[in-house]
Amino acid sequence: MELRFYQIDAFTDTLFKGNPACVVPLECWLPDKLLLKIAKENAVPETAFFVEEDASFHLRWFTPDIEMDLCGHATLATAHCLKTLLKDSRPHFLFKTKSGLLRVTATKDAYQMELPARMPVPAPLPNPIKKALSIAPQEVYKARDYVLVYQNEQEILDLQINRAQLDQINLDPGGLVVTAKGDHCDFVSRFFTPQATILEDPVTGSAHCSLVPFWAERLQKKELDAKQRSQRGGVLKCSLLGDQVLLLGQARTYAIGTLWTE
Repeated sequence: MELRFYQIDAFTDTLFKGNPACVVPLECWLPDKLLLKIAKENAVPETAFFVEEDASFHLRWFTPDIEMDLCGHATLATAHCLKTLLKDSRPHFLFKTKSGLLRVTATKDAYQMELPARMPVPAPLPNPIKKALSIAPQEVYKARDYVLVYQNEQEILDLQINRAQLDQINLDPGGLVVTAKGDHCDFVSRFFTPQATILEDPVTGSAHCSLVPFWAERLQKKELDAKQRSQRGGVLKCSLLGDQVLLLGQARTYAIGTLWTE
């Protein structure tokens, strides 16, 4: 079986930056084991598969290890694929997912996603995470992910992770986000997933489901500029609207090709 695939860098206007995702359109669903094999072979943080269903799309996301309940950057990449590469003329796209119905609106040169807000609450820090951190956080919260708050952006940049220690805890499907006020934006972050093939995620849209309401409350503002300070880096314009987080980001196409399955 031949399938088309599209590799797209999300949350960036520059190739080789942001977070890479593969997008694979399907006529119908293939076995889950095969979808996971494809994602593993693609070797990017997420592969998005979708099937068109009437006026919407059934969308699923796979890392090289597991199926995810929510992935922001691969959703943005899917909208970019539909609008720019498959020439779908709809002004917005509705995606049926494990996290409910997600809407992505195409603007002139970017895409705005509507994701569920997940306000983190204070929580104790598990010992494996504590031992894995080269710098201790000032505050600890948890929603889907652990949210660790640091004193400043430099600590986020300097932080090192002891992977052997971190891998002693399983947070599937969540992870560990570290964050601080930004020097040249409202807040910065990095994201780590224990026991995953790819330890540090370059840009994590789903983590902003918690970061945006947290920083909106702390900074007393509804619109925020965020940067993920991974090696590739990413830029997100964020808004809090009731129980929704709006993320605006750009995308660039890196590759288009054909894959062959069993």
